[in-house]
Amino acid sequence: MSDEQQTPQSQPESQPQSEADSSNTPSFGWNLYAERINGRFAMIGFVALLILEAVTGQTFLSWMGFM
Repeated sequence: MSDEQQTPQSQPESQPQSEADSSNTPSFGWNLYAERINGRFAMIGFVALLILEAVTGQTFLSWMGFM
């Protein structure tokens, strides 16, 4: 065994945030805010589709006339 004393490597206290991560305000282009809003609307649409199928008793494709 070695007599050298091993010290844990120090970790930075905080990670620097990128420009997209640090802003929760609406802005143009591909950014975290736009992706978050897009995901929320997608979840709302999916739940609405499930409710529509439960209420009508038909699948979405048959409801649209594709089947």
